[in-house]
Formats: sequence, C-alpha cells, structure tokens
Amino acid sequence: MQEIIDSINWAIVTPILIIQGLLALVALLDLAKAESTNGSKWMWVFIIVLANTIGPIIYFIIGRSRD
Repeated sequence: MQEIIDSINWAIVTPILIIQGLLALVALLDLAKAESTNGSKWMWVFIIVLANTIGPIIYFIIGRSRD
C-alpha cells in the first residue's frame, strides 16, 4: 500500500483535489443561499457531496433555479 502512495505524482493530484473541494464548497454555499432549486435541497446536497467533481457541475447546470 505504501508503494502505491509513494508512486502518486502529488504535483498533479493536489491541484485537482483543491479544485474539487472548492467547487463542492461553492456549490454548497450557493445551494444554501438559493431560495428555490430544481428539486429538493437535500437531493442536491447528496448529489454535490457524493458525486464528487461531477456533482457540483450538475448542480450548476441543472439544479440552480432560473428566476
């Protein structure tokens, strides 16, 4: 297991993880401030958190209400 961890190129992985975390954080903050969404807020929380990178993108494309 340690060999696998040692073989990871952290210079590539770290920025991806940071972007993924920031994207999820921004999506969750936007969801918290939104008065209405396309679907329930709890559903979007699960999609954003459990679908990792694609979840926040799906929320911004489909979930945000176009008021």
